[in-house]
Order: sequence, then C-alpha cells, then structure tokens
Amino acid sequence: MLKKLLSSFLLLLLVAQVSAQDINKIINKTYVDDIIKTLSSDAMEGRATFTPGIDRAATFIEGKFKKIGLKPLTGLKGYRQTFYKYQVKPLSATVSIDGKNVAPENVLVLGNTATTLSFDHTNSAGWTKLDPEKPFGPQYRALIESNKHQLVLVDQKFASIFKQLKNRSKNGSYVDEKDLKKVETGGLVFVLTQDTVAKDFNVAVKNTVNKMPLFNVAGVIPGKSKAKEIVVFSGHYDHIGILPAVNGDSIANGADDNATGTSAVIALAKYYKKLNNNERTLIFVAFTAEEMGGYGAKYFSEQLNPEEVIAMFNIEMIGKESKFGKNAAFITGFERSDFGKILQKNLEGSPFTFHPDPYPEQNLFYRSDNATLAALGVPAHTISTDQIDTDKLYHTVDDEYDTLAAENVLMTIKAIAKSAISIIKGEDTPTRIPKLEL
Repeated sequence: MLKKLLSSFLLLLLVAQVSAQDINKIINKTYVDDIIKTLSSDAMEGRATFTPGIDRAATFIEGKFKKIGLKPLTGLKGYRQTFYKYQVKPLSATVSIDGKNVAPENVLVLGNTATTLSFDHTNSAGWTKLDPEKPFGPQYRALIESNKHQLVLVDQKFASIFKQLKNRSKNGSYVDEKDLKKVETGGLVFVLTQDTVAKDFNVAVKNTVNKMPLFNVAGVIPGKSKAKEIVVFSGHYDHIGILPAVNGDSIANGADDNATGTSAVIALAKYYKKLNNNERTLIFVAFTAEEMGGYGAKYFSEQLNPEEVIAMFNIEMIGKESKFGKNAAFITGFERSDFGKILQKNLEGSPFTFHPDPYPEQNLFYRSDNATLAALGVPAHTISTDQIDTDKLYHTVDDEYDTLAAENVLMTIKAIAKSAISIIKGEDTPTRIPKLEL
C-alpha cells in the first residue's frame, strides 16, 4: 500500500513538473517579445483604425492564429470578423445671421448624420445661447441629448473649448447604418462670438458619407463536454497612430497599450491549444477600435448570447510593474463577481497575486473592452498592471518596446494561463455580474 502511494505521489510530481516545463517552453520570452516588437514596430505606424498599419497588424495576428491551429468563428471562413461604420464627415457649413455670413472657422456642426441639412428660424427649435456664467459641460450635454435642429450661440469665454471640439470634429463621426436611416436626425450648429439673433438665421450643411470596414481578429478552440459554454480571452490591438512629432518621432507605437495585451491573447491561445484540456469553448479575440470608443468589442459582444459566456479575460497594458510590486496584477470590478477569487485560488503556492482595482475613481471597469459583456451580466473583467495615475508614456510616442519590463509581461501571462485552468476545464463558474440598468 505504501509503495502504491509512493508511486502515485511520484507520478503526480512528475506530471506537475512536466506541466511547469511545458508552460515555460510554450510561453517564453522570445515568443512573447517577438509579438510585442512586431506589433509596436514603426512598420505598423501606430495601428490606428482605418489605416494600412492596422491592416498589417491584423494580418500578423491572423498568421499567428493559423500557425497555432485555431478555428475561425462560426460562420466565418477566416479569422477576420469584419463589420462596418459610416464616416459622416463635414464638407461645408454655411450660416447667416440677420443677413450676414458667419466666418467658417466660427461654425461647428454636431449630431447630424444626413448628407444635407438645412433649417432656419421657422422650421427648427430656433436659437439659444450658452450662459457664460454657467459651466460649459452640463449645457453642452443637455443640448446634445435634445436631438434638435437648433442654432447655438457660444460666448467668447468658451472659445478654447469650442476650438477643441471643432478640431475633434474634422474627421467627422462614425455611425451605424441604422443611424443613417433615421427619419429624424439631430443637427446642432454652434456659432462662436455671436451675441444674439435680432431677426432671422439660415443654416445649410453638407456632409460626405463613406462606408468604412473594421475587423476584429478572432480564433476558436472548440470545447468538449461543455462546448456551448464560452470563455473569452481578449485584448485590443489598435492604437492611436501618428501624432505631432516629438524629437523627430511621430509614431505612437503602443507597445504597452496594447501590444502587451495582444501578445497575451496569442500566447494563451498557443498554450491552451497545446494543453488540449478545455471542456469549454475558448475564443481568442484581438479587438479593433478600442481607442475610438470600443467599437470592436461592442460588435463582437452583439454576435454572442451573453448567457452562454461564462467568463471574459480582457487583458490591457501588462508591460510594467503594478502598484502592488512584482508578480502582481489588478482586476477591474474585482468585487462584482468571484472571478478574481477563483483565479487567486488556482495560484495558491505561486508568488503571483491578483488584487482589486486600485484606481476606482478612474471607472476602469466600464472603460475597457470588457464593458459591453459586463453590462449584460457576464463576469467580464480586465486584467492590468498599469499604474495609470503616474504613467507618463500612455498615449505618447514614447510607448515603445524598450520602455517595457519584459519579465512582467511574461509572468502576468503565465499567471493568467494557470489561474484560468479550472474555468476552461469547466470545474469553476464565476458568479454573474448584476446587469447594468440602462
């Protein structure tokens, strides 16, 4: 009996050793570094949405998924999950008040999705003026939410904010097809420096509308006994592209944000494919357009039945040591489900620890790509190590590979790989998050 127990113990020890050896072979520094370096290279031009750079990044990720042996999402022939947005871009805006034309630089149009818009004092909500004695923000938001055709006069006191909004509006807005087909669309026209309308006004606006393709990159490892239950591993692969040059450098390479998270998604796919013990279906997805408002994650989430999604591991910026020191990461929304507790349980005996989000004032839980599924009740959380309150490289041209702590990336990926095991094998099911009341 003692001999049998000893043999069993040695066998278990051998299995544990082989498993540890496997993860170190499969998820190693060379493999992870190659992904980060490629995605954050100058050749990718900052991976801005709708640019050749993001297309090259998508092709690179597709190649990795193919080599790993992932399957495409159901109904797709390849790894790109393509969808479309419509860019409504201002072409011209003519405003006359009491017979005098307003200078174009003092006109800003917001909220209109039609190719043409014209109104005057007789067929609109008329005109109004922002109160210079009150904060700009609440007045602005109330007008935007009103969805009216209206002329809005802006006092010189708000000139700086007006110019910022006008600069942001140069590339137009991105809307869904259903927004273009609305019978009634808003159309606020802001005019700077005008004090009043004595008699009448006329507005004439023209826009161009272009259909723009976007693409998530996604692959699947089908489950076995619990194939209808889904676990998602995700990270966004887009960044912000080209910025005004700083010391001759204009490319915002986005090494930490979020080549690190994307490298984690790819490395985890490789690991779990080799492990081949997932009872649940695993989806690995690199999201597009996170920087523009989470368009990629939103579209992806809409294609799923949220009741079938057991958990989501969204990985964002793991390139530097966390506030909690080495071998530590934080989980947004830690208190909203027992997701974090399950991960920590699976890391018992390991030096790595997961912690609650130390930046609750930043509202990070609903600011990343986990938000859409979390709002639908899925235990969807973001894992990060970024010290966001002191990170001076965030959204700058200096977010490059050589600023990263490569070992931090590697240790975090391995910790996620080990801590998720009981969830992918169907042994643990995180509690659902209360649905967000909209």
